[in-house]
Amino acid sequence: MLKPKKTKYSKQQKGRIKGNATRGNRIYFGICGIKALNSGFLTDRQIESARVAATRYIKREGKLFIKIFPDKPITKKPQEVRMGKGKGNIDHWASVIKPGRIIFEIDGVDFKIAKEALRLAAHKLPIKTKFVVKDEFKKLYL
Repeated sequence: MLKPKKTKYSKQQKGRIKGNATRGNRIYFGICGIKALNSGFLTDRQIESARVAATRYIKREGKLFIKIFPDKPITKKPQEVRMGKGKGNIDHWASVIKPGRIIFEIDGVDFKIAKEALRLAAHKLPIKTKFVVKDEFKKLYL
């Protein structure tokens, strides 16, 4: 699972997800990718399961780029603990996703294989996604 090696503070506040993604909203490395259409948190396990699904389908040819990283600690208190007594321990790590954020990119494989691999990966994610193609390749494939 992905997680930071070291953080300045061990726990964070929850925060709110407002607006659209201004960074990471274009395809840079691959020919196509999947883009988030709504906001939410993606856990390290969800990112990993989507990555495994896509890499299995492309049979480890080409390259899959993960454009997000789970750097937000999510805390949880144990079951049947009374209220108060401070914040709970870190349960897992999550990535904050805004609408328009590119989550995965793929390169080095046939377009049909890339599209199917990203479709399989998108089914593992709890947010709505859209398949997008880099501007230079739109005339070739769409």
